[in-house]
Amino acid sequence: MAETLKEKTAKGLFWGGLSNGAQQLVSLVFGIFLARKLSQDDYGMVGMLTVFSTIASALQEGGFISALNKKKEVEHKDYNAVFWFSTLCGLSLYILLFFCAPLIARFFGESELIPLSRYVFLGFVVSSFGIAPRAWLFRNLRNRETAIISFSSLTISNLVGVLLAWNGYAYWGIATQTIVYVTLFSTLSFYFSGWYPNLQIDFRPLREMIGFSSRLIITNIFNYLNANLFAIVFGRLYSKTDVGNFSQARKWTDMGVSTINNMLGGIAQPVLARVDDDIERQLKVFRKMLRFSAFVSFPAMFGLCIVSEELIIITVTQKWLASVKIMQLLCIAGAFMPISSLLFNLLISRGRSDIYMWGVITLNLLQLVCVCLAAPWGMMWMIRIFVAINIVWIFVWWFFVKREIGLRLRDMLSDLAPYMFLSLALVVMSWFVTYNIENIWLRFLCKTVVVALPYIGLLWLSRSVILRESILFLFHKMKVDEHIKSSI
Repeated sequence: MAETLKEKTAKGLFWGGLSNGAQQLVSLVFGIFLARKLSQDDYGMVGMLTVFSTIASALQEGGFISALNKKKEVEHKDYNAVFWFSTLCGLSLYILLFFCAPLIARFFGESELIPLSRYVFLGFVVSSFGIAPRAWLFRNLRNRETAIISFSSLTISNLVGVLLAWNGYAYWGIATQTIVYVTLFSTLSFYFSGWYPNLQIDFRPLREMIGFSSRLIITNIFNYLNANLFAIVFGRLYSKTDVGNFSQARKWTDMGVSTINNMLGGIAQPVLARVDDDIERQLKVFRKMLRFSAFVSFPAMFGLCIVSEELIIITVTQKWLASVKIMQLLCIAGAFMPISSLLFNLLISRGRSDIYMWGVITLNLLQLVCVCLAAPWGMMWMIRIFVAINIVWIFVWWFFVKREIGLRLRDMLSDLAPYMFLSLALVVMSWFVTYNIENIWLRFLCKTVVVALPYIGLLWLSRSVILRESILFLFHKMKVDEHIKSSI
């Protein structure tokens, strides 16, 4: 059982990393073209609507993916109930938001948002069809199939977005890109899962899931509000251009964060849920995941921070230079987000969606109050406070994890500190080494090399188990060397 779980975890991380790396590469290529072709106002228009789409998505998903994963035994009728509930919920929400479109446009002062919002919101109606097969793939750790679905959907939808932008459709192209993505994702989820609904509609299986899932619904809404807090505030206080610059900075940051989060998120809950009856073993599994998260997250996000100016200028030109300082701050917060995500995934895997819900609600209310109080000092101070609160909140999640599985603070810090301080030291060193290099391409390359090579080299010399197991796994095609001791 232990070896099987270990193999599934390793394969999940491999396919999650491969999938998300490939997806971000595709997003990078197509994103560069779109950012060069479109304006800040185009991105700002769609960015203003993001929060409404994501809240609606949280309501239609209903937390049932996690609820189905938590159940010990799942039958077809459970998935079928989730399918019909999600579909009805998606249609109801679309009708509601369709008639709310004029109010949304009035709030932001943009009349063009009326037809655009009614078009964009079609996306979550389509995505509601795919929630049940997605839950099946998630529960059964089908990371390879999920990787194929994600990559195919992203590639085709980005191609459609580029073609529309090329032909002058501006922000309508971005909106269509999203709809094509969710349509393909839902369709391919049915194909690869092999699961299909029937007309025997029975919502009774939802009763035992509703308590757990309802808390996740509320939590997800607040999570989406947190992620889109600035799109709302900036859309109200500032211009479309400001919203566009923030959206561009967040897009680049999210590429890094989502790659790490999705790689770990695809296996964290299913794996941790399978060992929740053995606290000691679950703690060992969790700490291994924590070290891997730090091993990847800190150098990736701190490194992205230090090369943000060069990256923006090289890829999307000087017209987006105003987004650089925003991106640097978001990258600092992004380095810690996978750690937070892993901590609250542990709580969810143990059925403590109540703690997760109240933790997220408190975090969001605190951030909203602090950000609004900082508004008179300008956009950058609002973002700085947002970053600081998100980093500090890791210790709130740790407190509750400690109560669940006994994770000591010194153990968590000892798992995180080596990777964090090594990454910080190398980033600072790269800044001093490259400070006087005028050629932007050479400066970008030098910064990357000065961070990446010493990081790998020093960890190798210190006999880092995480690094060595990762290398052995890749070179031996998923065969872990039996001589390396694992905590799983």
